Amino acid sequence: MNAPTIVGSLHHPALLYRGPAEYLAGTVPFVLDGLAAGQPVAVVVPPGNLTLLRSHLGDAAERVLMIDMTEAGRNPGRIIPGVLRAFADKHDGVHVRIIGEPVWASRSASEYPACAQHEALINLAFKDRDVSILCPYDAVALDAVAIADAFRTHPMLLDTDGSRTSPDYAPDRVLADYNEPLPVPPTAATCLVRPNDFVSLRRFAVAQAASRGMVGDRLDDLLLAVTELATNSAEVVLDAARRDDPVTMAFWAKDRHLVCQAHGPGVLRDPLAGRRPISVHQFRGRGLLLVNQLADLVRVHTGPDSTTVRVLFRLP
Repeated sequence: MNAPTIVGSLHHPALLYRGPAEYLAGTVPFVLDGLAAGQPVAVVVPPGNLTLLRSHLGDAAERVLMIDMTEAGRNPGRIIPGVLRAFADKHDGVHVRIIGEPVWASRSASEYPACAQHEALINLAFKDRDVSILCPYDAVALDAVAIADAFRTHPMLLDTDGSRTSPDYAPDRVLADYNEPLPVPPTAATCLVRPNDFVSLRRFAVAQAASRGMVGDRLDDLLLAVTELATNSAEVVLDAARRDDPVTMAFWAKDRHLVCQAHGPGVLRDPLAGRRPISVHQFRGRGLLLVNQLADLVRVHTGPDSTTVRVLFRLP
């Protein structure tokens, strides 16, 4: 398996591997060729593959930024701004190489749609950047849907047969397919939040969280995220022309997470909302970015005249 030649700006192939030998054959040359060319290299993968790569890179591993994807990318919505862009922006003007593995077999069914959308959005987020992002996919452990989506979200494919153009590349279709409705279960506790009525919202959120054992810093994170979702600063659930309309907030517990969901008027037209790093001098557009940083998972559904944002916080 030969590493693809890097030419031009964005290079975003999927590496389809079967076992450690194929993983190393596709990733080690990618890293070493980048280091030999003087390019900054980052590896952001699950712990097992992180250890595997580190052991086979030897002393070269000291020149590579190594990050555990299960921590940094637990919420796929924070990978582009907090990991990929953070690394690329630090080396602006220089071609950088990144190995990013956001999809692994133990990802939950709730997380996977956000992973697929993340992979599709890489092509938009880096379309004008000089960067190579290699995304490994375990062709043995992952199901057929994940492999098919890899074909749809990556313009190039790499496996033991070499590098080739993906015949199914259609990232916009992936974004649309996973723009799934987010229904509220009948057992959820709900409240209606009107503009500037945040005292009652925070009181309601505290009651829902505390009754499920959430306290301390994590409760503070939840309250900050909830407030952002219910205000104009999130610039998602409130349309500029309809800021007097209320937002419906719902809370429930599922699979060891506290789920908080905001639904209100306004259409999310920017697919990269919440995924662009914000300048310290920029005062608008921080809301959803902050929510992505705080939550363990963020899901968004945009309908014809409304938007729903669902955030999950892991319970103790």
